Amino acid sequence: MNPHPLISRLAALALLTTSLVAALTATTTTPAAAAARVTVTNDQGTAAADTKYRTELTISGSGFQVVKGGFGGVYLMFGWVKDPRGGSWKPSKGGVTGSDYRYIPDSENAADNQGYLKFIAFPGSSTAGEANAVLGKNGSFKVTLTVPGPTFQSVDRSGKVSTVDCTKVTCGVITVGAHGVKNPANETFTPVRFASVYGAEAPAGQGQGTTGAASGAPEAATPDQTAPDAAAPEAAAAPDAAAPTPGGPPKLTTDRLTAKVGNTLAFTATGFRPGEQVLGVLDDGVAGIGPMIAGPSGEVAGILPLPTDLAPGTHELRLTGAATGGQAAERFAVRPADAAADPSTAAASSDDDGTSPARVFLVVAGCVFLLTLLGLALRLLLLRRRRRPTPPADRPSPVEATA
Repeated sequence: MNPHPLISRLAALALLTTSLVAALTATTTTPAAAAARVTVTNDQGTAAADTKYRTELTISGSGFQVVKGGFGGVYLMFGWVKDPRGGSWKPSKGGVTGSDYRYIPDSENAADNQGYLKFIAFPGSSTAGEANAVLGKNGSFKVTLTVPGPTFQSVDRSGKVSTVDCTKVTCGVITVGAHGVKNPANETFTPVRFASVYGAEAPAGQGQGTTGAASGAPEAATPDQTAPDAAAPEAAAAPDAAAPTPGGPPKLTTDRLTAKVGNTLAFTATGFRPGEQVLGVLDDGVAGIGPMIAGPSGEVAGILPLPTDLAPGTHELRLTGAATGGQAAERFAVRPADAAADPSTAAASSDDDGTSPARVFLVVAGCVFLLTLLGLALRLLLLRRRRRPTPPADRPSPVEATA
């Protein structure tokens, strides 16, 4: 018996809906992305930094989250973190620089920094021009990072300087979201041990103790034993440290013509002790630069990138000498940018992993529609069977009845 035309149409529609749902499901069940991972290798083929000399580390990353055309990317730096296993140091969990993690400050501009901090931009980002590298489509990158030695000076948000000794605490490679964008998927910490990588002879082109604690400085305080604000700049001065120069305290001069949001601020300073490390901090730590090495006459010059989300108005730059504790500060006006980048685009677009709300809604709606069609077809079949006439029973003929 041929099926009812309505049932045939419903069956065809159900088949079409099943095909559509299957196609959508195939696009949404993509494999989960691997977690971000970092590997470290020096020029000797090991994963260690030298205890006496500067070490160039090759950093390879994989599995990092890619935001096509997004603002910023990933900062890669060397430092110390609090509670590396628990992850409470991470900025996405409220971690604060100078308290929960510390690193070697450096310029964010790839063209003029000293290699202590690297910036890996998102592909198509408006900030890719100032980056050291660009994330691959699969979330991979490869850069070199300079580790000056087992000790370094760090600056907290209040501008105070403290010394971290990596022979007493665990240091390593840190990755966080760049330009103030907090991205938990790209926050990692990879420990790096210190050992005698180069032996007794210094590598070509460098001498011993290139960025350790300043000569004559007191023993480094470990982050686990000292409060973040305990290591004030004055504490870094040696007992016999004289004034920076006979001419008086350090003096700072900023180039106010370059002070524009998203632009670079040029500055010069004098009066520091020759050869000492100098750190620079903008306001309460929104940007930093250094360590810079004072010249033979105690002079320092640098270029500080001003953040693109910096509010126009009056701001302050402070320079601090790590050995003497001498400070110089100047307040200056920052003009608005001509066309500032919009940080809100950072999370607006990401790689489509097939789990967008629109696709999820289509899949759910397709499943509900398919179930409704199947239920309706079943009800029609039952109703048709109930309405089908019952064949009459065999009745005896009048002759048979009379007999």
